[in-house]
Amino acid sequence: MRKLVLMMGISLDGLVARPGKFGAGGWGLPPEDLALKARKLGWIGAAGLHLMGRTTYEEMAGFWPTSDDEYAKPMNDIPKVVFSKTLTKADWPQSTIASGDLADEISALKREPGKDLIAWGGARFAQSLTRLRLVDEYRLVHQPVVLGDGLPLFAGLTAPLVLDLIEARAYADGSVLHVYRPGSG
Repeated sequence: MRKLVLMMGISLDGLVARPGKFGAGGWGLPPEDLALKARKLGWIGAAGLHLMGRTTYEEMAGFWPTSDDEYAKPMNDIPKVVFSKTLTKADWPQSTIASGDLADEISALKREPGKDLIAWGGARFAQSLTRLRLVDEYRLVHQPVVLGDGLPLFAGLTAPLVLDLIEARAYADGSVLHVYRPGSG
């Protein structure tokens, strides 16, 4: 069975997006550490499917097809599923729309053969995945910034979510990668 990995940047105050358009960008950070970028590129290249909510899909579909960044090739080449009840077409190549029950759709994707699934967000999509306990691994890059206002990664939980730390690594740009898996507690 494939696992669902949530990969997101997160501020020191637990936020993943600021209010407004392109909330995950414009944090005033230096360029990403090259070792961290290489690690993330390896993970992305090993994925079988990108999963995202409508807002993130629209932002990425408007950026990656014309980007010359190293992330562009795997973002464009790997199939994508956008979860939305309102989107009627997905023009980014290799994109499909899933509009059914989130838990059922994710469970079906996990049962398919192939490589792991990487979920990108946005915040509400990531919150839903977490609330439904669908995430098998969290790969969170804690950024050295405090946003003060925005959307948290963890919101609306009805019970505590215990996570086991699998890995922690600091990078020269001040970011810290934390890899967690749901714990047994």
